[in-house]
This record gives sequence, C-alpha cells and structure tokens, in this order.
Amino acid sequence: MVWCKEGWRGFSWAAFKDIWPFVTLSLASAVMLCLELWYMMSIVILTGHLSNAVIAVGALTICLNINGIEFMLFLGINAAISVRVSNELGLGHPRAAKYSVIVTVLQSLVIGLILMAVVLVAKDYFAYIFTSNEEMRAATSKLAFILAITMVLNSVQPVISGCYYVFGLPLGYLLGYRANLGVEGVWGGMLCGTALQTLLLLIVLYKTNWKKEVAQTAERMRKWGGEDISTKKIGVAANEA
Repeated sequence: MVWCKEGWRGFSWAAFKDIWPFVTLSLASAVMLCLELWYMMSIVILTGHLSNAVIAVGALTICLNINGIEFMLFLGINAAISVRVSNELGLGHPRAAKYSVIVTVLQSLVIGLILMAVVLVAKDYFAYIFTSNEEMRAATSKLAFILAITMVLNSVQPVISGCYYVFGLPLGYLLGYRANLGVEGVWGGMLCGTALQTLLLLIVLYKTNWKKEVAQTAERMRKWGGEDISTKKIGVAANEA
C-alpha cells in the first residue's frame, strides 16, 4: 500500500478523538437528503389515491423526472460552494465566504429562471420524450407551470426539510383532496412548503455572522487539525465586512 506521508502518517487511535461531532453531522446530512427524496415520493403516493390515478401519476412522474435532472445540477453547485466557503473560512476570509455564497445564489437563480422559461415554452412538447398517450401529455402540460416554479425554487434552496413535512404535506393533502384540486393541488401545496423553506434559508443567509464563522472555523482547525490561523490573519479578517 502506498500513501502520501504528508497526508497520512499511519493508523492511530488519535483518529477517533472527537469523532462523534463528525458522525452526528454525517447522520443529520444523510437523514435530510433522504427526507428530501421521500418528500417527492410522498407526492406520488398521495396522487395515487386520486381519481384517474394512472394519468395523474404518469403526468406527475414525468414532471418529477425533469425536476430530478435539474436537482442534480444544483446539488453539484451546492457541493462546489460548500468546498469554496469552507476554504475561505479556513483562510480567515469572511468577506470572500459571504460573497461566494451571494454570487452562487444569484447564479443559481438565473439558471433556474432560464430553465423555467424553457419548461414554459416547451410545456406542450416535453412529454413526447416519455409517452405517446395524448391524455397524459395534456395532463403533463397542465402541470408545467408548477414544474417551472419548482425549478426556480429548487435552484436556490438545498435543505431544511422540516418545512416539507410540517407545512407542505398537510397543505398538499387539503388542496388535493378537500379542495378537489387533484394533482395540481397536491403538488401546489407541497410547493408552498418549498417556498417557505427557501424563505427561511434566505433569512439564515442574511443573518449569518461571517466573522463569527471564521472564529469558529479557526477553533475547529486548532482542535481537530492541529492547524492555526495566525493572529495577523484573524486581525485582517476581523476588519472585513
């Protein structure tokens, strides 16, 4: 076995020191990603109990497949900005971390708006990729507007899945079944949960104290990595907005 001696100096029980915070963070991240996927699947389950369920589920599944393709794009962007922000915080650059997030959010929003326009323009045609059933194509076309809005919201938000289940699911059930709006009501209600999630994320972003995040990062680097941000660098970072 060959490895870089500067990167790993062999096995040591010290590797397990303070590992629990990483385990809890990993478990929380895994659960949130699962909830995100299960949330979308729950829309299909609710739709399956509507009248003319075959057409409704088929049209919804077509839209969710297109939405899933878009989601992979922004999941990649999310991973990239996570690395960028982590690097900037580790270097003691709160301003760079802040503006990296802002630029990424705006960039994602622009991409989402472009994809929204594409969906609206092609709303009567993209179903041809999946089916030859005219009734299902018509049903898919009716869902195109909700799909377009979903694409814009998904371009900005990654998680806070509690909004889905506490707010989106009950509202989707009420609109779909009680208000007799069908699959449009189910998905529309859950879309409101996504909108609430996006709003909360923007509030969190606005209220984030990036200088405090740099200080916390420096402390974690000293504790877990044996690295330190120099006093001079922290002083420069503290003067950044």
